[in-house]
Amino acid sequence: MKKVQHQWGTLGRRAMMTAVAVALTLGVAMPERADARSLEEAKESGKLIVGVSGDNPPFGFIDTSGTQKGYDAEIAEAFAKSLGLQVQYAQLSLAARIPSLLAQKVDILIAGLGMTEERAKSVQFSVPYLETKMYVVGNKDTKIASPADLASVSVGTPRSSTLDTLLSAVAPKSTDIRRFDDDSATIQSLLSGQVTAIAANQFAIDRLESLAPGTYENKIVIGGVWYGAATRPGEKDWNKAFNDFFQSYKTTDEYRALFKKWIKNDVPKFPTELKGITFAAQ
Repeated sequence: MKKVQHQWGTLGRRAMMTAVAVALTLGVAMPERADARSLEEAKESGKLIVGVSGDNPPFGFIDTSGTQKGYDAEIAEAFAKSLGLQVQYAQLSLAARIPSLLAQKVDILIAGLGMTEERAKSVQFSVPYLETKMYVVGNKDTKIASPADLASVSVGTPRSSTLDTLLSAVAPKSTDIRRFDDDSATIQSLLSGQVTAIAANQFAIDRLESLAPGTYENKIVIGGVWYGAATRPGEKDWNKAFNDFFQSYKTTDEYRALFKKWIKNDVPKFPTELKGITFAAQ
């Protein structure tokens, strides 16, 4: 098979090498892929390799039968179908998402990845496909009415996540921020009393309510974030393919039903621009 050369530029190469080094340091288990593929090579193989979250409902999770489920999984399936391909999932921890992409182990990330200016230096984002509000969540008896109230408490957050970034930006320097591997571990830290509160997306309160009814509540909003699919810098074929797909797909009844099923809301108005982030590969 012909090897495809990509125009990364100095920043892209440096970001890729740094991310891979981080992944190796953390002992991340990478899906087996030898090198980056063009869209045409993926079509020749008949498979689309998608990096997804393995434990981040409702975006991505494994059900009791071992099947990948969630909003992102259904978006990935629809994208693959639009290309005439079968989807192959690579379940990734939050910290392994970008390293796995830059290490050329997956074709694309559809993995609840928040669109931030910092991340946009390392990956190419697509058009946004979802917005999520982020909260500090705690026991109903705990007083947390503003970020200042975090100064004397311990707060859990998934490491290397948008939540980690947002919490770190608003919490006082004296806040005891404790970082965990994923959302489940973070939620468990609250349930077990390891921390006083956690940083969590708008869906975490439903998980907590099912585990400890009437105990927890959303305390304060710490931000909101749009999610996008991510590809490697300079890969115009993958970026354009997803953008073209989603711009059409978001107008369909199938998508509206999918959105209502997982997000429990009506489809929002998607932004045409975000500060410091481009949606089209250059």
